[in-house]
Amino acid sequence: MRIHVTFIDRVGITQEVLALLGGRNLNLDAVEMVPPNVYIDAPTLSPEVLDELRDALHAVHGVQAVTVVDILPGQRRRLQLDALLAAMTDPVLAVDGDGRILLANPALIALYGAEPEGQPLAQLFGDDSLHSALLEHGFRLPLREITLKGQALLLDAVPITEGDHLTGALLTLYQPNRIGERLSALHHDHAAEGFDALLGDSAPMATLKARAQRVAALDAPLLIRGETGTGKELVARACHAASARRNQPFLALNCAALPENLAESELFGYAPGAFTGAQRGGKPGLLELAHQGTVFLDEIGEMSPYLQAKLLRFLSDGSFRRVGGDREIKVDVRILSATHRNLEKMVGEGAFREDLFYRLNVLNLEVPPLRERGQDILLLARFFMQQACTQIQRPACRLAPGTFQALLGNRWPGNVRQLQNVIFRAAAICESSLVEIGDLDIAGTAVARQSDGEVNSLEEAVENFERALLEKLFVTYPSTRQLAARLQTSHTAIAHRLRKYGIPGKT
Repeated sequence: MRIHVTFIDRVGITQEVLALLGGRNLNLDAVEMVPPNVYIDAPTLSPEVLDELRDALHAVHGVQAVTVVDILPGQRRRLQLDALLAAMTDPVLAVDGDGRILLANPALIALYGAEPEGQPLAQLFGDDSLHSALLEHGFRLPLREITLKGQALLLDAVPITEGDHLTGALLTLYQPNRIGERLSALHHDHAAEGFDALLGDSAPMATLKARAQRVAALDAPLLIRGETGTGKELVARACHAASARRNQPFLALNCAALPENLAESELFGYAPGAFTGAQRGGKPGLLELAHQGTVFLDEIGEMSPYLQAKLLRFLSDGSFRRVGGDREIKVDVRILSATHRNLEKMVGEGAFREDLFYRLNVLNLEVPPLRERGQDILLLARFFMQQACTQIQRPACRLAPGTFQALLGNRWPGNVRQLQNVIFRAAAICESSLVEIGDLDIAGTAVARQSDGEVNSLEEAVENFERALLEKLFVTYPSTRQLAARLQTSHTAIAHRLRKYGIPGKT
């Protein structure tokens, strides 16, 4: 039975209370003092003895109440802690200030194969230098790699202090792909999910989305082509979100942004002591961090011949070696790649490996340039305007009708990225809530060309643009089928528009 005694705090009262229990030959399993309370766990205390003991306790000067409780506060905290640790899927252990293990959760015990309580960290990890480094730096070390039972894990240490005194630390061991999940979530926390991020209702975009949804579910390499600024990474991310790997990491590497040696270590990681300045204990690369997920290689056409050969080997059997390492590592990762280069031409010129090209080009998608998505331009412009106003924390503003024809008539060599930049600059510069064509001109872009006449509505601007485009192209593509093929839309849609605008030669 467990009892709770409430009293007025005075010198010696606890000893008097415990003496009453000892005088009745009661075994005490636990006593918790939280003045002005004492909690007592006495398994042999019966209800009959309790009635007599309660009267004796009330006779002690200062005792106010004696009640029966189901569990002691410390026991409840321990049960809650055990439940919390058991629910954690990552191995966790607590150590004292000397690095001796106080407790470990079931995940760590299962991994280690035994209860490590009481062991020093050096014995658990078989690494005296790690133990010394943790103590020397007060358990304040950056995330580092360790090995436990032959498994590579990342160690995260959180010091526990009481005032200015270090009392111990909480250590968590992560599999590399768990850190990959955190990186993926951190980098893309506010990104729209899946194909919702691909804005646009035009025929080319509808075709892209339909094809992308089909290839997203196929667990094979995917090559995404398109001009710079068309949103190839958004397409890759949407395909990942629609795949069976959606709950695993999505990590990206721009092959054009890093020199060869740095790109290699970022992608494949490096072994301990691989080079001067390397992180002690080695470092996993994106392939390990993204295990069971997706790695996106942007600008794959810029990858060096050496890295092409190393990537080819990984695509062949899913294994690789870290920089400076001799151990084979095997992971399950889907590779998505993107380029604005003509890879077939590069293969012919010997600038890109033909065998790698065929490994990457199992599935493919073509992202249309913005100039072929005229129907989407104003939709995107309005979205970017809302986004820009939110970002720079200014009142919402909108595009004046006079800007529509200029936006629709621009060739947009920088594609969606250029349009986004133009709109952002205009939102930042415009002094009123209505963005006029002059504001686009001030933004320093060739987009701000005055239209021949005043535009009164969005529908009118779109119709003017469609009519001008069809009249221009019909000279070169004088049939509905040829014109439909050129604009990547249906024969029926083109025939309808030719009749609508009364263009000569319509069928």
